[in-house]
Amino acid sequence: MCLLLACGHSKKKYTAPKQKQIVANIRQLDDVMKEAIVERLTAMKDNEGLMEDSLPAFRPQAIQEFYEQNSHAGQWSRNGEASPAVESMLKLIFSAEDEGLLPAHYHEAALSAAWRQLAVDPSAKKDAALWARMDVLLTDAFMRMASDLRFGVAPRDSITLKADSLFADTDLLTKLRTSLDQKDVTPVLQELEPTHAGYLALKEGIRGFKEKYAAYHWDTLPLSYTDTMAFRLQLINRLAQSGHLDTSGGHATDTAILKDGVRAFQKEFNIYPDGVAGRRTVMALNRTVHDWVMQAAVNLDRWRKMPDTFPNQYILVNLPGYNLEVVDSGVVKVASRVIVGTPRTRTPLLNSYMTNFMLYPYWRVPYSIVFKEMLPAIKKDVNYLASKNLEVIDASGNAVDPLTIDWSKLSKGHFPYVLRQMDGLDNSLGIMKFNFRNKYSVYLHDTNNRGLFKNSMRAMSHGCVRVQQWDSLAQYLVSSPDTSNHRIDSIRAWIDREEKRQVDLTRRIPIYFRYFTAEGKNGTLIFYDDIYGEDKVLRRLMKI
Repeated sequence: MCLLLACGHSKKKYTAPKQKQIVANIRQLDDVMKEAIVERLTAMKDNEGLMEDSLPAFRPQAIQEFYEQNSHAGQWSRNGEASPAVESMLKLIFSAEDEGLLPAHYHEAALSAAWRQLAVDPSAKKDAALWARMDVLLTDAFMRMASDLRFGVAPRDSITLKADSLFADTDLLTKLRTSLDQKDVTPVLQELEPTHAGYLALKEGIRGFKEKYAAYHWDTLPLSYTDTMAFRLQLINRLAQSGHLDTSGGHATDTAILKDGVRAFQKEFNIYPDGVAGRRTVMALNRTVHDWVMQAAVNLDRWRKMPDTFPNQYILVNLPGYNLEVVDSGVVKVASRVIVGTPRTRTPLLNSYMTNFMLYPYWRVPYSIVFKEMLPAIKKDVNYLASKNLEVIDASGNAVDPLTIDWSKLSKGHFPYVLRQMDGLDNSLGIMKFNFRNKYSVYLHDTNNRGLFKNSMRAMSHGCVRVQQWDSLAQYLVSSPDTSNHRIDSIRAWIDREEKRQVDLTRRIPIYFRYFTAEGKNGTLIFYDDIYGEDKVLRRLMKI
């Protein structure tokens, strides 16, 4: 038994700190608080970092060091009077949703209860245990919020462009000390947030969205339904509850008026406005204000993973938004709809640099497409190759007559050829292909099926990004002598003559593929579908 205890690491017995310690004289309070703080820090250590409200401390060692540096004295109050820093910290905690954070992650329940007790119970001001509990919880809340605002709640991901992903303990202690000396935590914490226009617009959108729907409450609709009068009445009631349908005139059951109400909701939440309450629309109608705000919160966290400053020129592709923007000196120079990969053939998130673009490019078919789609079709009918404008290239780069090949003997394990789609308007890449280095072999390109850009749902490629405004993008790339030695007129002439050309860029332009399912615009929120399920993953990581 003794041997086991000597060799093992037995957990120390946890003793809960005193919940009440009323002092006789207020002048004794700060001295007794020191003992109470030591007791709480010991209990936290013995309880494997869990604090009194059962939430894990963000940085236990930093908390211990902070109080050791200050002789374990309370830092958020003096002689039973709270520092103004307390109110500023509580205000940020209570309004944490506006920052895309959850109040519950910062001891909101325990701190609210303690603050109310101080307000209504005269004896509470002499309670050293109560003041000590608040002090330690506020310290932890500050440290966690500082880190969350700077680096995001979710763990660092593979495309994060910030050089660091956490504060050193000394940094946290310095920021906390500065805030307490200033008697206001707001300036220090606000300085940690991104200043990007997209981030600020998203925050403004969250505030506007919450203000708009603060007084609204609505019922949920059944997902399994038939278009009966009973369902229509439920739908009318739901649309009226959120202000999307005016029932005061008594004509809401009219089909045309009801469709207008459904369209009003669909337009606000970026759903194709067909006026039909299908399953997707009903699911959106059933979501709560909090759930929509948390979708925006996930995207604030993504902004916190972006670099502190962007290059002067860059290209940003937002996959769920199906859009591309070329930004120059903070101004959007080119905006385009795009088509991205399907959920099964996702377009990857990445950082890269545009190196060149090609006119009338060949399309070398990826082997994944060859084996899944093309080889079975070729084995059935070799004329499939001609119908798709495909040629067969051997290992030496020579074109091979497909009729001379025994296709039945070819498989994923044995395929010594490359399938290449010849250039021209029938090419899947269209007229232009934009190249940038990446390990996924994806690129931007035109398409021979331009009608697909009219679709509202545009996740339909094999992973590359099709660009509607490919011509405007090319013009931008050659419009500056900093990026190209060619003239726009030359590009136009080559296109008219259908010349195969490669235009190398003299200065590489950064390109980012990102995943934003919400953005702010003119004080409102615009939502996009979570096409790859990334929001669900991030919400689990963020516990929101």
